Amino acid sequence: MGPSHREAQRGRASESPVRIGLALGGGFARGIAHAGVLRVLEQYHIPIHCITGISAGSIVAAAYASGASTEEIVRTGCSMRLGDVGRIRPGRMGLIGSQTMKRFLERLLKTYRFEEMSMPLGVVATDLATGEPAPFAGSGEVFEPIRASCAYPGLFQPVSHGGRLLVDGAMSTGVPAALARQLGATHVISVPLPPANPCAAPNNMFQVVSRCFQILQSRIENSWRRETDLVIAPDVHGIDWNAFGRGPELVQAGEAAAQASVPEIREWLSPRTAARDAALQVAMAY
Repeated sequence: MGPSHREAQRGRASESPVRIGLALGGGFARGIAHAGVLRVLEQYHIPIHCITGISAGSIVAAAYASGASTEEIVRTGCSMRLGDVGRIRPGRMGLIGSQTMKRFLERLLKTYRFEEMSMPLGVVATDLATGEPAPFAGSGEVFEPIRASCAYPGLFQPVSHGGRLLVDGAMSTGVPAALARQLGATHVISVPLPPANPCAAPNNMFQVVSRCFQILQSRIENSWRRETDLVIAPDVHGIDWNAFGRGPELVQAGEAAAQASVPEIREWLSPRTAARDAALQVAMAY
């Protein structure tokens, strides 16, 4: 579905008293599952008022808000590799530089500024000095906020932007549900990507950092759940953070989770649908 569908979707969302915000969590390669969620929501013509994301979720959110079709996002997600978003450049604050991510985003996104998106877009990073969320929305280029939101500590180098040193948004919030509320959502759908089940003690630095993230996110889960009306959680427990080669499986996991939630979402919209049908019947009678 192309931009014309997205414009129609935005029109339906703005007319409805129910404004659905979609908040996408992080998960590196597991973020491909978000494309499966979006595919199902489009299939059922569920209007999205705004979309927010952290880390991998920020890439998918920005692509969708820019007008990229769900199928374009699926194809890109299933073909991407670590080298598309970073290069190994060991430094004092990280092993990988993410400057190459801009070229990747330029190929995927249809527009590069918040104010030009087809729907309100929000991206969340973390201020390394204060530990607080650093939200971005409204205006400005999206490249640096997305790079910052994806700056996984210890792996990717922090991003200096606006006088602040920024890292992965998942350090301060598991899912950016609160930002979706701030962008006008009356109903927030949060899409966390559960980490792989820890089955053994970590045996390398990356596994140690990953396990620390799991512990941290389990502690802050209540904060984003308080801002959430519905959780769609794709079953990605058995898939590692860097399993880009399992893209089709990740998309299917997103589709299955979203499909199970469609009846509840449609209940939110049913009063509007019934009123629209009644108005149409009255008009036809005359």
